[in-house]
Amino acid sequence: MILKPLICVPILEKDRKSVLKVASEAVNAGADLVELRIDALLDSDPQSIIHLMEEINYPLIATNRMREEGGHFMGSEAERTEILVEVADHADYIDIELQTDEKCRSQVIRAAKSTIISYHDFQKTPYLNELLEVVKREKELGSIAKFAVMPQNMQDTLNVLEVVNQHDNTIGIAMGKMGRYTRVVAPLLGSPITYASLGGGSAPGQLDVKHTQEIIYKLIGDDD
Repeated sequence: MILKPLICVPILEKDRKSVLKVASEAVNAGADLVELRIDALLDSDPQSIIHLMEEINYPLIATNRMREEGGHFMGSEAERTEILVEVADHADYIDIELQTDEKCRSQVIRAAKSTIISYHDFQKTPYLNELLEVVKREKELGSIAKFAVMPQNMQDTLNVLEVVNQHDNTIGIAMGKMGRYTRVVAPLLGSPITYASLGGGSAPGQLDVKHTQEIIYKLIGDDD
């Protein structure tokens, strides 16, 4: 039996009111998780973020994405990761990038309840053996491995699915229009979480929540 994946809606809003609005819409749309993109917030004070997470009051991934991987946080690496350490106890998962400074990364991992170790490449898709090595390193460090890459051809998208097929607890995404189908096929191969939008999207190729639900549940069956 294929387990239903969790559908996560990323929130990239700048202020409390907008974050809470999107979170409410995500919950009403049927999302299983929301991802709070701390790097998008204008107020990065840890206590303010904790209060915001408590107000959301829903299963939550917290991440403070580094600029090198598509994030917006303008502070230092130490500041970026210290925020994650301070809010970690209030999140179900902390997403921290594999390429984060090792000392800072270790502090975040120790503070988190569960971790998603992630890797993002918005320009290309590394070769299959490179992706396998990335996931191997991620799984040595955290609870769930994640990689999101930009395909140049269909073989790239198939390589993404091959990695997911070989490794459990691995989120694999081929971004953009070409890779859009991987967002609903990867869960069939065991990917535990897939990301969907409420219309916009935090990454190229995201489907909206309703379409993601409909496609996945038709493919795996919905016994509820």
